[in-house]
Amino acid sequence: MLVNQQAASYYRPMTMPSSSFSRSAFTAGFLATLPMQLGVAPFGLIFGTLAAPSGLPPWAALAMSVLVYAGAAQFLALTLLAASASWPVIVLTTLVVNLRHVLYSASLQSPLSGLPFWQRAGLAYFLTDETFAAVQAGINQKVTPNDSGSIGAYMLGSGICNCGTWIVFTAIGILLGQAVPQIQHWGLEFAMVATFTGIVVPMLVSRSQAMAALLAAATALIAHGLPYKLGLILAVIVGVSAGMWMSRYDKSA
Repeated sequence: MLVNQQAASYYRPMTMPSSSFSRSAFTAGFLATLPMQLGVAPFGLIFGTLAAPSGLPPWAALAMSVLVYAGAAQFLALTLLAASASWPVIVLTTLVVNLRHVLYSASLQSPLSGLPFWQRAGLAYFLTDETFAAVQAGINQKVTPNDSGSIGAYMLGSGICNCGTWIVFTAIGILLGQAVPQIQHWGLEFAMVATFTGIVVPMLVSRSQAMAALLAAATALIAHGLPYKLGLILAVIVGVSAGMWMSRYDKSA
């Protein structure tokens, strides 16, 4: 009997919060991600309009947004597809571009460690730049209690908001691309960059974070001409290494 009580007390912290609290965290994550959709929506719109000129059928473009759900990788895949690249090259290149998600996963491993594997696997589908930024900001600002159930519900709300916008506006872009081909020249893709910059900059609250961001940005500019977007991966490596080094050797950072 005592063993059973000890086992119960050991596993209790890993349970999900009450349903009402989960709905509250879900709503908070949804609302926190909603402003970012000003950038996600035109990004999805542009992807939809570029699908047909790149040789991707409408059904395949929509399926890519549902199954792949990775904006930068999808745009790169379209570029390579238009250049008649082979499928192994497309798959390998998009894999390299998405390696940054490994860093996102490592950062969220501890906050979500109390969830069962199947829940963490499901949440991994929603792990994008926007959702990671929203969840990380929520954790830093203590928007929800610091338990895995609350953070998981928060991430689910954020992910559904972002994913829904991406899929819906991909579909709209496909329709508009067929009716108004000139829309792809409107320059709407800049809204995504501006929105994400506004999210990330306020999060740079220490010297190590600022140094990591500056060195990553400089590396990305210098290595911009590298093929297959390898400059992005190099920038991530340099930024993370610089941030870790400064945090280790400069206690004030």
